Amino acid sequence: MLARLYHAVLSAFVDEGAAPHYTVLARRLGRPPEDTRLALHRWAWLGLPIWLHPATDLRAAGAPFTTLPTPYPGAVDGERRWYGQCGLESLAISWLFPGREVRIAAACLDCGGPLGVRMRDGALLEADPPTAVGHVNLPLRHWRDDWPAT
Repeated sequence: MLARLYHAVLSAFVDEGAAPHYTVLARRLGRPPEDTRLALHRWAWLGLPIWLHPATDLRAAGAPFTTLPTPYPGAVDGERRWYGQCGLESLAISWLFPGREVRIAAACLDCGGPLGVRMRDGALLEADPPTAVGHVNLPLRHWRDDWPAT
């Protein structure tokens, strides 16, 4: 059930640019809404970068996408449709749009300068500036402690 749920959520992001409510997911999966709601909560507690809005049944983020605006807006073939969960997760979005150009346009969280990448099929086509690097100011062993802060 969790694998089918994950696939349905990612498919909705690819097709529609957003995650559907659990009642919509239930219809798509042919499952009762309550089973789907509970599966969504189980999925959020697996320790992965997936979480719900506090005290709700609404999905806030599931790698590599988020329903919340982040500094990492993405466009597919020039159409802006979604937000990457974080700078590093944003790079993974390219794999979900085979053969299509994915662009991430962001601002450096340190200096505010422009950052951008252009990718296709997981391959980096362009980085602006070419010297851009990814950085997480938290040791890997602590990432699961607070995914939104990571």
